[in-house]
Amino acid sequence: MNAESPLLLSVLDISPVSSGSTSAAALRNTLDLAQLADDLGYVRYWLAEHHNSALIASSVPEVMIGHVASATRRIRVGSGGIMLPNHAPLKVAETFRVLEALHPGRIDLGIGRAPGTDSLTAFALRRSRQALEADDFPEQLGELLAFLGDSFPPDHPFRAISAMPAGIATPPLWLLGSSDYSAQVAAVLGLGFAFAHHIRPEPAVEALRVYQENFRPSAHNAAPRPLLAVSVVCAETDERAEELAGPARLAFLRFSQGQLAPLPSVAEAKAYPYTSVEREWIHAHRARSFVGSPDTVREQITRLAERAGVNEVMVTTMTHSHADRRRSYILLSEAFAQGPTAAIAAVTAAGH
Repeated sequence: MNAESPLLLSVLDISPVSSGSTSAAALRNTLDLAQLADDLGYVRYWLAEHHNSALIASSVPEVMIGHVASATRRIRVGSGGIMLPNHAPLKVAETFRVLEALHPGRIDLGIGRAPGTDSLTAFALRRSRQALEADDFPEQLGELLAFLGDSFPPDHPFRAISAMPAGIATPPLWLLGSSDYSAQVAAVLGLGFAFAHHIRPEPAVEALRVYQENFRPSAHNAAPRPLLAVSVVCAETDERAEELAGPARLAFLRFSQGQLAPLPSVAEAKAYPYTSVEREWIHAHRARSFVGSPDTVREQITRLAERAGVNEVMVTTMTHSHADRRRSYILLSEAFAQGPTAAIAAVTAAGH
């Protein structure tokens, strides 16, 4: 990040399911939040892929991408991400060519290598123990790039296969990661790279440094395209933000214990009988999220972005109340003076 490149904001949405509500309501909230983000000037709106979780309704991002893109006017829409080991590369290539054809110049393809679920559900998705245990992500990614670029070598058996529809531009590709593995792969292949600070904050700065220092220009990008995904809860005061962050902290504690429950309310989080060990766990993981007033959060995010050398931060926010989640994104937008005109100019200048 530098003075000549103001920090841009984007959104990562997992469509959280709140206690007392439904998954259908969570998906409708996603469409509402996307329209708000579009109006506020956020650059991108990415949808996650998770399975078998009562907390998360976003299981099929490619479907939600189409709906979000249709419900918005300007904002780029993409996957954060498609978990490639769960899918055939040809199917992914064709899905995103269709999306790009319907919404030209507005689609991003973010690729991850984690299952996005537990091992049994991953087995159900992949249909064989061999596929579950295979460590063939580089081969899968190579196939995907070849299908999207129509670039299989002449002697490859898939040379005769074309990802349809034909004649469609390749949407920008990003690798997602929470270690330096994907950083190195993205650098070598010249792809964009998004680091999940909200999953593993400690390696974020170093992984993004590795990516930028080892980046090789490619047909996809002439220069590095780093992005940092962070968890944020923003409210009018630090005290109110801490209160609103309680449910997400309890939800992640439960997740660490194998409990896949909906997002609790503020009252439920306050009433939960934390043990001393659980309180220590929550304290140890406070660095996963930025919580506070607009001034507090702006300072925290700006400091991290400068250390990581990024000009774009993707924000994921989980609050029990959808109104509080909307308000958090509004306050954050105001704190960074984010606006549609600036966002359009920045994305246009970068090419995507």
